[in-house]
Amino acid sequence: MTVLKTSLRNFLAHKGRMALSAVAVLLSVAFVSGTLVFTDTMNTTFDKLFASTAADVTVSSRDGTVESETPQTGRPATLPASLVDRVRAAEGVKDAQGSVISLSVTVVDSRDKNVGPTGGAPTIAVNWSPIELRSVDVTSGHEPRGPTEVMVDGGTAEKHGLKIGDELRTIAVTGDFASRISGIVDFKVTNPGATVVYFDTATAQRELLGKEGLFTQITADAAPGVSDEALKANIASAVGAGYTLQTAAEVADAGREDVAGFLDVMKYAMLGFAGIAFLVGIFLIVNTFSMLVAQRTREIGLMRAIGSSRKQVNRSVLLEALLLGLVGSAAGVAAGVGLAIGLMELMGTMGMELSTGDLTVRWTTPALGVLLGVVVTVLAAYIPARRAGKVSPMAALRDAGTPADGRAGRIRGGLGLLLTAGGAGALWAATQAEKASAGSLWLGLGIVLSLIGFVVVGPLLAGGVVRGLGVVVLRVFGPVGRMAERNALRNPRRTGATAAALMIGLALVACLSVVGSSMVASATEELDRSVGADFIVQSTNGQPVMPQAQAALERTPGLAHVTEYRWIEATVTAPGGKAVEKGLAAAEPTYAKDLRRDTTGGTLADAYGENAMSVGSDYAAEHGVKVGDTLTVAFKGGTTARLKVAAITSDENNVDKGAMYTNVTTAARHLPAEKMPQSMILFATAQDGKEAEVYTALKKALAAYPQYTVQNQADYKQTLKDQVGQLLNIVYGLLALAIIVAVLGVVNTLALSVVERTREIGLMRAIGLSRRQLRRMIRLESVVIALFGALLGLGLGMGWGTAAQKLLALEGLGVLEIPWPTILTVFVASAFVGLFAALVPAFRAGRMNVLNAIATE
Repeated sequence: MTVLKTSLRNFLAHKGRMALSAVAVLLSVAFVSGTLVFTDTMNTTFDKLFASTAADVTVSSRDGTVESETPQTGRPATLPASLVDRVRAAEGVKDAQGSVISLSVTVVDSRDKNVGPTGGAPTIAVNWSPIELRSVDVTSGHEPRGPTEVMVDGGTAEKHGLKIGDELRTIAVTGDFASRISGIVDFKVTNPGATVVYFDTATAQRELLGKEGLFTQITADAAPGVSDEALKANIASAVGAGYTLQTAAEVADAGREDVAGFLDVMKYAMLGFAGIAFLVGIFLIVNTFSMLVAQRTREIGLMRAIGSSRKQVNRSVLLEALLLGLVGSAAGVAAGVGLAIGLMELMGTMGMELSTGDLTVRWTTPALGVLLGVVVTVLAAYIPARRAGKVSPMAALRDAGTPADGRAGRIRGGLGLLLTAGGAGALWAATQAEKASAGSLWLGLGIVLSLIGFVVVGPLLAGGVVRGLGVVVLRVFGPVGRMAERNALRNPRRTGATAAALMIGLALVACLSVVGSSMVASATEELDRSVGADFIVQSTNGQPVMPQAQAALERTPGLAHVTEYRWIEATVTAPGGKAVEKGLAAAEPTYAKDLRRDTTGGTLADAYGENAMSVGSDYAAEHGVKVGDTLTVAFKGGTTARLKVAAITSDENNVDKGAMYTNVTTAARHLPAEKMPQSMILFATAQDGKEAEVYTALKKALAAYPQYTVQNQADYKQTLKDQVGQLLNIVYGLLALAIIVAVLGVVNTLALSVVERTREIGLMRAIGLSRRQLRRMIRLESVVIALFGALLGLGLGMGWGTAAQKLLALEGLGVLEIPWPTILTVFVASAFVGLFAALVPAFRAGRMNVLNAIATE
C-alpha cells in the first residue's frame, strides 16, 4: 500500500511531465485501435451487403460467377433462360428468378461525364426484378418499364445531381444505348460506393448480353424448413453438372475474399506504422523516466535510508509506468474510435461510402489497445526502474541531479559499432545478391541491425556530430550558442536517445524517397528506350476498350497506324511436357515498332507470322525452349493450337517483361467471337509532323468515352510520377505520427532538462543572462538535437534506399536517383521542428524567478 501511495503521489506530482509521455502512448494506441475499428466496420458493411443481396442458392455458369467475369471480353458468362424453370421445379424451391448482372459498363450523363465511381468500386448494371426489393426501396418514380427507361441508386443521383427525366447513356461491349431516369432507389444497407443502374429484363439481356433469352445467374429461395445445403443438393440434381452452385454463406464468403486482400493490405500497413510510433514512443518513455529518476536521486536515497528496499523503489517506478500506460491507453482507445470515423470520412471523399451506423467496436479492440499500451510503457520504464533500485542510501547526502556523462561507456560503444558494422555488411550483401528474394532477406537484416546499431552508438556519435553542427549553426550566436552546444553535449546518452526517436521516422522517409525517385527515373528511362508509339489509350478503371470507342479512335485523321493489344489466358506446354498457365499478348505486327523489345534469338516481327509466337528469355531458359521449337497452346474458352517459337525476347527489360507475343489473327482463329478479349490498351502513332494536331483530335474523338485517357509519352511519365508521389505522400502522412511522437520527446527532454538545471539557470540569470538570451539558448539546444537526429536518419535512410534500389535493379529498375531537394528540405525542416519543440520549455525557463531558482536544491 505504501508503494502504491508513493507511486500515485509521484505520478500526480509530475503530471505535467507525464502528460507528454501519455500523449505518445495515446497516439500509438489510437492508431492501433482506429485501424481495427475501421477494418471491422468495413467488414460489417460488406457482410450486411452480402447478406441482403444473396439468395439461398445462386446458380451461375461453370465459367464462374458474375463477380469473376473475364474483364477482357466485357461479357459475363451466361445461362439459358430455360434453366430458370428447371431450377424452379427442383424439390424445396419456393421461387427462382433469372438475373442479368454486368460489371463491364460505363454510364455517362448528357454532358458525357462518367457518373460511376472513381475510387475502385464498380459500376453495376442489373435487370430489375422483385428480388431487388430485398436490398433496395424505390424512393421516387417507378421501376424501368421499357427500353428507354433506367433506374439509379440514390447515392449516385445525389452525388451527380441526377433527377427523374435526366438522360443517361450506357456504354457496353455490345454498343451504346440511351435511357431516361424513371426512378431512384435507396439501399436498405450501406452501399460502399458502387453505382448501380437497373433496366427491364429484356433491355438488360439485349443490350448487356447481346440477345434475349439469357441470364448471368439464377437465384433460388428455399421453401420453409429446407436448409440452404439441402436446396443446393436438390438443384444440383435437377440441373445436372456444368454449373456453379453457391449457398448464401458461400456467396458471402466469396465476397469477403474479394475485399479481404484490400482490407488486409490496409490493415497491416497501418498497424506497421503504429508499431513504428510505439518504437519511437519507447525512447520518449525511457528518457522521461530516466530523467525523473535522476532528478529524484536524493529523494530515493532518503527512502532507502529510512528502510525502503530496492524492490520497493523499483516497484514504485514501474507502478508509475503502469498508471501512465493505463491513462494513455484508455484515452488512446477513445481517440482510436474518433480516428476510425475520420478514416471513414476520408474514404468517402475517395468514393467508398461507409456509415457510422455500421461502426463496429469489438471487445478485443480496447482490450488489445490497453494491453499493448501498458506492456510497452512498463517495458520502456524497466531500465530506469532498475537504475532507481540501485540508488544507495548515501545518495541522500549528495546533491540531486545527473552527473555529466561525457562519453558513452566502452561496452555500449563497442556493441553499437559491432551492430552497425553487421548492418552495413548485410546491406552490402543485399547489393551483391543475384536474386531479389535472397537479397530482400539481407536487406531486412541490414535495416534492423543498422537501426539498432545507430541507436546504441548514438551517444558516441553525439560528441563529434554536435560539435560539427555547433561550428556551422551555433557559433554565429556567440556565447549563447556555445552554451547551447555544451548543454547538448552534457549528457550524450540523453541527447542520443532524444535524437534517435526523430532519426527513425526520417530514416524511413529518406529510404522511401530514394526508392520512389529511383523507380520513377528507371521507368522513365525504360519508356524512353522502349516505347516507340506516340500515344497510349487505356481505361482508367481496368475495363477493356469497347469496340465503338476503338472505331472512333481509328477514324481520327492523321494517324499512321493503331495497334491493338489484347490479353489472352492460355495454358502453354513446352516440348518437355511441362504445362504453365500464361497470358499471351495478342497484338498486331506494328506492336514491334510501338514497343521495342530486344531479342536473344530470332526476330520479333516473325512472331506475328502465321501460327507463330515469341517467349521470354526467362521462360526459354527454364523450360529449355529455343527458336524453332513448337509449343502447345490451349486457349481458355477456345481450341488448342501448336505455335512455332519465332523469337525469344530479352527479359532484361522491365516493360512487358516475360510477355509471350502472337498475332491477333492467330488468337482469333482459336477463340469464338464472344470469347475473344477486347483490346486492353491501344497504341497509336501519328504521321510525321502531325503529332500535336493528332493528339488534340484523339482527345476530341474519345470525349464521348470519358473512361478512357489519351496520353502522349510526356503524359504517361507524369502519370507514373504522380502515382508514385501519391503513394509516398500517404506513407509520409502515416510516418508523420512517428515524427509527432519524436517531437513530443524533444519537448519532454527539454522540459525536464530545464527543471534539472533550475539552479544553474537562476545563477546565469543572476550574472547577467537576459530572458531573451536564455530562451534562445534552449531553442538552439533543441535545434542542434533535431539536426543531429536528422543527419543520422537521412544518412541511414539513404543507405537503406541505395541497397533497396540494387534489388530493384534485378527486376529491371536499374537507375539510382537520390532526391536531393527532398533530402535537403527534410533536413532544413528538422531545424524548424526543433525550434517548434523548444517554444514551451524556453518560455517556461524565461519566466523563472531568479531568487527562487538559485535557492532550489
